[in-house]
Amino acid sequence: MKFGKGTSLQTQIKNMISTSILDGHIRCGESLPSCRELAKTLGVSRNTVVLAYEKLIEEGYVIAKERKGFFVHFTYDENLVASHSSLPPREACVNWDNKLKLVPSRQHHLHKPDAWRQCEYPFIYGQPDPEFFPVREWRECTQRAAQTLQAKEWLQDRVDEDDPLLIDQLRTRILARRGVRCNNHEILLTVGTQHSLYLLSQLLGGLGTCLGLETPGYPDVRHIFDLNQTNLCELDVDKDGLVVNQKIDDCDYVFVTPSHQSPTTVTMPLQRRLKLLQKAVDHDFVLIEDDYESELNFYSTPTPALKSLDNEGRVIYVGSLSKTLAPGLRVGYLVGPEHLIREARALRRLMMRHTPANNQRALALFLAGGYHDTLVHRLKLRYAERYELLKTALQEFMPSVEMAPSMGGSAIWLKGPQGLDCVRLQKEALKHGVYIETGIQHFHQLSKGKYEASRYFRLGFSLIKTDRIQDGVRLLSHAVEKVLSPTKLV
Repeated sequence: MKFGKGTSLQTQIKNMISTSILDGHIRCGESLPSCRELAKTLGVSRNTVVLAYEKLIEEGYVIAKERKGFFVHFTYDENLVASHSSLPPREACVNWDNKLKLVPSRQHHLHKPDAWRQCEYPFIYGQPDPEFFPVREWRECTQRAAQTLQAKEWLQDRVDEDDPLLIDQLRTRILARRGVRCNNHEILLTVGTQHSLYLLSQLLGGLGTCLGLETPGYPDVRHIFDLNQTNLCELDVDKDGLVVNQKIDDCDYVFVTPSHQSPTTVTMPLQRRLKLLQKAVDHDFVLIEDDYESELNFYSTPTPALKSLDNEGRVIYVGSLSKTLAPGLRVGYLVGPEHLIREARALRRLMMRHTPANNQRALALFLAGGYHDTLVHRLKLRYAERYELLKTALQEFMPSVEMAPSMGGSAIWLKGPQGLDCVRLQKEALKHGVYIETGIQHFHQLSKGKYEASRYFRLGFSLIKTDRIQDGVRLLSHAVEKVLSPTKLV
């Protein structure tokens, strides 16, 4: 018998037996092997089996009878299960198409086919390299959070309140470095940027409201606000990010990604940020700033966040730790005026009360220990190296592809030669073990024509191994040639 890693032997034995009982392979009343016999069969110590049996007794699966041994005590109703499994399938008698008021599945969401997991060259965006994650430090913080004194802080029902230690760490360690000054009542924890945006869409969007969106831009914000019929206005993007012109004047809200524009990765310079803020004052609209990947600036000090330059209270700040810590932890935060945050907190309470309190405390300890700061420093060094290698490889093997200017982040936005269809390119690249992301989803259906939008694609470098970047680009160049042939390159 082979045992997996990370779980004690007695726990694995206990799980093996309880699963067999639940699956009906061992019935109620049947005897189990003695501790000595099972230990010999499995090749483990007798004490290990004793501990496993004690746990099974404690959880009600097994009883011990004096001088007789161990017997299954859990009742598995085989007849009931059999009767349910033999029932014929029911005919659908409800027409859900007529009942559903919203059908989010019909939106064209970003789709990452599972094929990337088998690729030797995964230029995928938003997936971290597991080797960079500080497992030992995170384990230490989760263990500390489970200690009695710490657990008392998160076992209680906080209703709609967040962990004060985590809020304080976010305020002093994360937000302060972006120049954002706020009090604890101006921060709300969420389970990521999408959650923050959904709260804002419910509180601020709807019929009669206009939201300005960067194009190309972040698809999820478009989909979230489109659900409640918010009017969407497409705004232009150039080499300096969102273009500040008259298109913005009639918007009630403008969503902007100034640190690393999504998806082009370009950074908005200070003068344009100031111009945008003044425009918001002159035309009485509010900015929703998604400051993602602001920490991953390779070549200079990050430009101050819009929120840090705001003297009018016109910027709502959205952030997360998905791109630096891990997307699977689902940690985000919303920063805004107390009035707005109070209503967002009340709305969140109706949805989920608050994010898991034990995770909040573990993250607070992780931030307080300086582990996140160390991780960000390491990521900047590794990502800068990968970025330079990727840029050099693209210049060597794919000179006809245009690269958007970038000062950091974890991806490069590219525009292929005329005639390139990146949907076809993605399929062709997969044959070579290369995964790329198409860019067409970042354009609104009413913006650039499908032909023009299909030329764009993105190469992420957070996951792919450094020594595979050059070969990956070389193979991708062959895929480009195949897709364009016999089309002439221009």
